[in-house]
Amino acid sequence: MSESAATPPTGAVEPPEERLAHRLEEIRPGRHLVAGPTAELLHRLGRYDRTAYVAVARMRTPALDAPLSRLSHFANHSKPWFAIACVLAVFGGATGRRAAYTGVAAIGAASLVVNQPMKLLGDRPRPDRAGGEVPEERWVPMPTSSSFPSGHSASALAFAVAVGDVVPALRVPLFAAGGTVAFSRVYTGVHYPGDVLVGAATGALLGRLVSRAGARLARH
Repeated sequence: MSESAATPPTGAVEPPEERLAHRLEEIRPGRHLVAGPTAELLHRLGRYDRTAYVAVARMRTPALDAPLSRLSHFANHSKPWFAIACVLAVFGGATGRRAAYTGVAAIGAASLVVNQPMKLLGDRPRPDRAGGEVPEERWVPMPTSSSFPSGHSASALAFAVAVGDVVPALRVPLFAAGGTVAFSRVYTGVHYPGDVLVGAATGALLGRLVSRAGARLARH
């Protein structure tokens, strides 16, 4: 990787992985057998995170600017997923209603875990869009909450996994929709890629746990 490609945008903030690396270095100064390589890996992940943010910002795809901005804004408060849940509940019969309830429960679990303890622990300022050269045509209102992890990505993947487990035919389209929403958060400049990846992974895990719990309740 060239030195210029790894240069973070002006005003970039230290990602959680690099903060953790510094803590390890403080606790275990010197080349500790485990802490040393772990801190080095975390530093590398932090650099990759900022580099990927700049790479997405420099994408020259004006045809995507308006659609992804509108989608990112529309996804506030999980509106797409609640709309799909309503359709399933009304037209999907007993299976559709179970999928809707499971999906909404998964959104609730993801919102509770990500938007409370994880964001408080992450405490990462939002990216500097201007310094990162994100075109203004993509911008959506910048949230005031912590950037890490992404609540939009967590809710999207929690819903996709939970509903997909109940109605497998919806798994691919829901994952595609959720992945697009997650990407839109980086594309519009309000999240670093690491925020989105951790949010999506957390949401997927919680979606699976909720769907399994729902399946047990359904059997009883």
